[in-house]
Amino acid sequence: MSLSIRQHVSLKPYNSFGVEVQARAFAEAHDDDEVREALAHARAHGLSLLVIGGGSNLLLTGDQDALVLRMASRGLRILADDGERVLVEAEAGEPWHPFVLWTLEQGLGGLENLSLIPGTVGAAPMQNIGAYGVELKDVFAGLTALDRQSGELRDFALEECRFAYRDSLFKQQPGRWLILRVRFALSRRPTLHLDYGPVCQRLAEQGIERPTPKDVSRAICAIRSEKLPDPAQLGNAGSFFKNPVVSAERAARLRQQHADLVAYPQPDGQVKLAAGWLIERAGWKGFRDGDAGVHRLQALVLVNYGKASGRQLLDLARRIQVDVAARFGVELEIEPNVL
Repeated sequence: MSLSIRQHVSLKPYNSFGVEVQARAFAEAHDDDEVREALAHARAHGLSLLVIGGGSNLLLTGDQDALVLRMASRGLRILADDGERVLVEAEAGEPWHPFVLWTLEQGLGGLENLSLIPGTVGAAPMQNIGAYGVELKDVFAGLTALDRQSGELRDFALEECRFAYRDSLFKQQPGRWLILRVRFALSRRPTLHLDYGPVCQRLAEQGIERPTPKDVSRAICAIRSEKLPDPAQLGNAGSFFKNPVVSAERAARLRQQHADLVAYPQPDGQVKLAAGWLIERAGWKGFRDGDAGVHRLQALVLVNYGKASGRQLLDLARRIQVDVAARFGVELEIEPNVL
């Protein structure tokens, strides 16, 4: 067996909250064979298998009595290029932002709005990651996953993935599919998505009238760096709550009470509310209870100031949910996977 399995390993380095919990067993898979070895080992020893990527979308609330498998496979390749549309494939263990930068260096557009999102390529379809008007599904061209029930490989097309706002088939069926590699349809003549005011404002401040994908990426990196704390400096998982989607009638009633409500009409007639605005208006921005807190600059981000446990962070999140529901009649849904 080429797979190296260690016993009783701290997961603190492997989750961006920096929560101190232990894994009964831990391994890193660098290719498909090692993934299969991990599955076989877990079955043989009666262990569940917990697959993680960059650990940036996790809240661990206790020790994991499981084999924790970190996807560490690497590889970037161009599968097809007709001079305009380019099909790119990346292994699941590739860190997301370096992958985005690699596509930009190849002269490819499409992923620039998703710059500086933490995590790995394999985790990106789970959440259908999105930022600044673009979601992964907009550039998705397929993926290969291992069916943990049958052991067979399966290729998924866009319509089979059931992508929705921060959701997918793979999130709906936890423990079933293990994503091995993902394909993206990018362009040498991209259409830039500049719908978000802060991005346009940043480019204007720099005197950039005809931005390139690299320009957009740099602007978004600057904005995200100013708004969101670096997990290496302050433990966090980025946005902790999804932006709630409500009916147009509910949004109208809220706007009557709060003229400055931040809301975005959706194509289906519903309205997406800014969870950060709701949390800040409720008075939680900058709140701290021990080492569990809400970031002082971005109310959507829960932070670990050092030694907060996962349960303490989850308790804080529950308190915020209850308060926002009481004040606004809106339910906030937690975005990270709570284990």
